[in-house]
Amino acid sequence: MSSEPLSGLSVFLLDDEPMLRRQLSATLERLGADVTAAESLRAARPLLREMNFDFALIDLNLPDGLGLELLREKAFSESTGVVMMTAEGGIPAAVEAMKLGALDFLAKPFEPEMLALVLSRARKSRAGARAAEHRKSESPEQHFFFGNALKPLEAQLRKIVSADQRMGSQLPPVLIQGETGTGKTTLARWIHSQGPRAAGPLVEANCAAIPDNLAESELFGHEKGAFTDARITRLGLFEAASGGTLFLDEITSLSPALQAKLLTAIEDGRIRRVGGNRDIPIDTRLITAANRDLREMVAAKVFREDLYHRLDLFRIAIPPLRERGEDVLALAESLLHRLSRKHHVSSRVLSAIGRRRLLAYGWPGNVRELSHELQRALVFEDGDGLNLDTLMGAVGSDPHLPARPAGSGGAVAQDEFFNPSFRFPDSGFSLEDAILRLIRQALDQTGGNVSAAARKLGVSRDYLRYRLGGWKDGPKAGPSAEAGE
Repeated sequence: MSSEPLSGLSVFLLDDEPMLRRQLSATLERLGADVTAAESLRAARPLLREMNFDFALIDLNLPDGLGLELLREKAFSESTGVVMMTAEGGIPAAVEAMKLGALDFLAKPFEPEMLALVLSRARKSRAGARAAEHRKSESPEQHFFFGNALKPLEAQLRKIVSADQRMGSQLPPVLIQGETGTGKTTLARWIHSQGPRAAGPLVEANCAAIPDNLAESELFGHEKGAFTDARITRLGLFEAASGGTLFLDEITSLSPALQAKLLTAIEDGRIRRVGGNRDIPIDTRLITAANRDLREMVAAKVFREDLYHRLDLFRIAIPPLRERGEDVLALAESLLHRLSRKHHVSSRVLSAIGRRRLLAYGWPGNVRELSHELQRALVFEDGDGLNLDTLMGAVGSDPHLPARPAGSGGAVAQDEFFNPSFRFPDSGFSLEDAILRLIRQALDQTGGNVSAAARKLGVSRDYLRYRLGGWKDGPKAGPSAEAGE
């Protein structure tokens, strides 16, 4: 990034004193700015109608009126940071200007160093306003539950945070990979809160939710008139996150063209707004997330290899909930405590039945599914101990056991389903294989209809699909497992 604090930025200067105007123009240009100057309101108005500027330095008293008039007329783009200049006696008017939208003011006479300081402050204020548009309405949740199973992951993250503290401003990208619902967004917030940029903005965006035709504008901003609806100049996410962190979830959703532009932005430390003709330096820490394996996508030629290697410097892999063992119990208790406070209900705990169900279930939706299940339990169940009766949508049933034997026309007791004379062989027994055999039998009897098979087995369709994902040779030997969905 350039050492010039205003490198690539445009500044409009309005002052009627020729010598001061030349001095300020020279100072701004030394700071890296592209300067357009005018001496009166009459000369300023057509320039402001035709052009957009990143900043405007406006003298309060001009030959044909007050600089305040431009603010009252809304002559500036909403993305222009306006700084008023006034003699010492004009402080009350400068305060009024700030009420009308100016970011700051300079009392004449002032030193050139003061100009750089005020514009730097205005730049941070302008970026902060744009960042607020992209923050979630609620306070970001910065708590990430590590538990015993994720102790190695926590140690790895502590090393990254420690390295961040030593590196200072130039922080490398972080890539978070994991299944949907494992907590990638929460972990990104945790990384931001622990690092040297915690006081800066955290801007979050889901790439899959941004329409393809607006993605470039959303990421990099646009100039007024860049396309039909571009009525004003607008900052992009990179500029909004200046001095802080930009979190891009589902990075795999970006088109190849956007992937190339993202790579350029990361490598050069600069962006160019849509419709712009100048590069703008960025000071943003990038965290990305994906629920698919980027290496497999690179091999399949659907994700750029050079971008992958640029993002993959610090890779964090979050294991699914089903691989975290008894941590699911501690996580559930933690979530219950927070959910009880959030919904203003009395604190509840898991019953012995509820704990067994938590451990037995495969959690294809991971932490998000667990949180939703606990919220349902808080609403629908009475008593202090939660049984999770609504788990899998089968109220009152044990979700991890078949509700009836295959081929039975009605419900039967579990004791009737299992053969009491069966004895485990000395060599052991594969429970996973038995589950897959039951799934195969259910699919055979339902003609490959996953929903019908799930009902027979007393499980959800998502759970069944998760189990089918682990079936090496696939479920089919006849109709497709997707039939009838």
